[in-house]
Amino acid sequence: MINMNSENKDLPLDEHENVADQRAVALRYAPEKQHAPKVVAKGRGFVAENILAAAQKNAIPVYQNKSLVNMLMALELDREIPPELYRAVAEVLAYVYRIDKRHQKPELPR
Repeated sequence: MINMNSENKDLPLDEHENVADQRAVALRYAPEKQHAPKVVAKGRGFVAENILAAAQKNAIPVYQNKSLVNMLMALELDREIPPELYRAVAEVLAYVYRIDKRHQKPELPR
């Protein structure tokens, strides 16, 4: 999930931010089934709020980057991202994987 609220990845939405200006994009990546991540949801305003609420409800990390979300908003739904966005999206995926790893329970020795 990528949100445009701020260039700072760790700050929550500013209370003064206009809901109508908010944007969000959701990506899905299944390396065994696809070559690159796909845009599976995108929206502005209340649609963006719903996307972010769904992410929160499902414990999906949110990465905030205004310029990246603007580029991803221009893509069609259910299409793989173009090669020129691979590096930027790889940074998002690395962030998400790091967050997920922190929340996984350590395996017990056998």
